[in-house]
Amino acid sequence: MESLAGVAPRRHSTQPPELDALDAAAQLRLRLQRRAAHNLRRHVTRSLVRFTTLVAADLATFLILRAGYRLVRDAAWLGATASAAVQTVLPAGYVYRWQYGAALFVGLFVTGNYGAGDPRRDVSRLLAGSALATGLVLWAAAWQRGLDVVALQYVVTTAAAWLALTAERLSLDALVGRIKARRPSAARTLLVGSRVDCEAVRRRTALSDGMEFSLVGSLDVARLRDLGGVIAEQGIETVLVCSHVDDTAFREIADRSIASGCQLLAMPRSVDLGGVQPQVVWRRGQPLIELTAPSLKGQQLAVKRVFDLLAAVAAVLVLSPLLLLIALAIKLDSRGPVLFRQERVGAAGRRFDLFKFRTMKNGASDAAHRELVRKMLGGEEAAAGTAIGNGKRVYKLLEDERVTRVGGWLRRTSLDELPQLLNVISGAMGLVGPRPPLGYECAAYDHWQFDRLQVKPGITGLWQVSGRSLMSYRQMCELDVEYVRRWSLWLDLKILLRTVPVVLFNSGSAA
Repeated sequence: MESLAGVAPRRHSTQPPELDALDAAAQLRLRLQRRAAHNLRRHVTRSLVRFTTLVAADLATFLILRAGYRLVRDAAWLGATASAAVQTVLPAGYVYRWQYGAALFVGLFVTGNYGAGDPRRDVSRLLAGSALATGLVLWAAAWQRGLDVVALQYVVTTAAAWLALTAERLSLDALVGRIKARRPSAARTLLVGSRVDCEAVRRRTALSDGMEFSLVGSLDVARLRDLGGVIAEQGIETVLVCSHVDDTAFREIADRSIASGCQLLAMPRSVDLGGVQPQVVWRRGQPLIELTAPSLKGQQLAVKRVFDLLAAVAAVLVLSPLLLLIALAIKLDSRGPVLFRQERVGAAGRRFDLFKFRTMKNGASDAAHRELVRKMLGGEEAAAGTAIGNGKRVYKLLEDERVTRVGGWLRRTSLDELPQLLNVISGAMGLVGPRPPLGYECAAYDHWQFDRLQVKPGITGLWQVSGRSLMSYRQMCELDVEYVRRWSLWLDLKILLRTVPVVLFNSGSAA
């Protein structure tokens, strides 16, 4: 088994020039975050292929089983006695063909027979799925034909379906296990731990011949500093921790793996990591602990993208008259373009052009804002904030002479943000997410603040509904990192609902 270490990361040019001056650790972190989207797509694709393959195989098994039943009953393949027995116990039409096929899918799905790892070939799960499917189609018949007749039909049908499905799943597993590890579709897997432990885990879990894994090599725990480079250079998609390591080392492994979108598995051990959720999964009879961050679930992110796209398109269509009126007001109020276009930093440090309605005089300098950001990131928040009474301070530029009359109104109502719906449609942003930073903001980040870049930025977010300009820059970043760690579709919906009163009543001093 090959040992991998000492891989130097290559540089990419998709990030703003301000980020090119970051130290090597920050550059590597951004590069790992850029790999996350690729790894998530690969994991989701494998899940879809596995699900589709199993459904197709189950459907084929059902059709073969039904064809066999008809051959025994009608063509007397097993003799006249068997044919008569089948006619008596399972007469023609006792279940409808596609009704049972649909019920079989529901039964198998509900009982977890389409999951990853061992559950899909668990004979007890297959029995439960078959029993549920048969019950779904025969429960009403019990009142018409009598319980004793239907009970016998239930037992025979369930047993036949269970035996056929068990044979199919075990045969399919053996077939795929022979070919999939040698194909690019298998997850490129890295073992992390001592040489002895890595070799023992490889033998015990049959990783080199498994359905999900394509073993790339191993990395000794003494070389953890090379983990990020190995993941980036070798295209690692799954990291399996084989040895018990101290908490500091384990946090480093989790940080690098999850930042790059890798599936992180570990041999059973106690887990206490903020923002990381442990779940037991089974591989070839061996229990492993999968560690995931809520914000990095590929299926959820796919749903989020569909929701964002549909909602943004609908919003543009509904609000188009208002957008045209705002554009006309901006044109009549001051010279210059209607839209303000500014380069921002998105997920994994990728740059994109953010759109807003122009609220400043055309060609206004950004020197004042740069100085404000410098103070806030440099620990001079007392100097950056302005007292507004009641012991509150606002962290923004007040009485800014660069803002136009219409621009001031747009800022107070947050209507200047509406063109960002175009960024949502293009995929650079989401409806909800961290505020998209400028390049010179990211250049002054501490390492923990780069966690804000793990997900797409949003039009609204936790910061916007928790205080906005009444909060310091550090507090804003802490809320964004909290959002990344707690992410869920339900959290997005709650933030969207809370955004409405914030905008209507200008909570947090938007302008």
